[in-house]
Amino acid sequence: QAVAKNSQQRAQLVLTEGQILRDAKQYDAAFKVLSKGLENQPNHPDMLYEAAMTADKQGKHAIFEEMLRKLIKVSPDHAHAYNALGYALLERRERLAEAMQLVEKAYQLEPDSAAIMDSLGWGYYLTGNPARSLEFMRRAYAVFPDPEVAAHLGEVLWQQGARDEAKNIWQENLKKN
Repeated sequence: QAVAKNSQQRAQLVLTEGQILRDAKQYDAAFKVLSKGLENQPNHPDMLYEAAMTADKQGKHAIFEEMLRKLIKVSPDHAHAYNALGYALLERRERLAEAMQLVEKAYQLEPDSAAIMDSLGWGYYLTGNPARSLEFMRRAYAVFPDPEVAAHLGEVLWQQGARDEAKNIWQENLKKN
């Protein structure tokens, strides 16, 4: 019911409502709100990113990719757009060479991001470079020991034969989360 006084406030209201709906797992409603916001501000980077991420939650992979590619054109230094698209391709085991180019670009733009380090490490793992994978996974986990990073690091360690260390990381993270 809030009334926006300018385009910046309108964007913030759309983003806030979209986030509330996403948090409530009402992805269809969130996507509608964000899409309507994009009608008025079609190149708004945050709205494009949130709408893309919501489309991905709905399994609308083509729309997700289209929106992130548009975001990359609109905002070519948006590291998380490159990372999100690259990571999604990695997770789906699609176009791995392109996926790696995307996460490598994200890393160039934001080398201290644990999420990006995790994506890059995961990509190296999937493309057969376990030593490089482990390097990035360990760095990501040291910066941000969240469940997904722990799962990835544990899997890489397990495949490398470091099963006790993998179990320890999984157990430690299980207790925390």
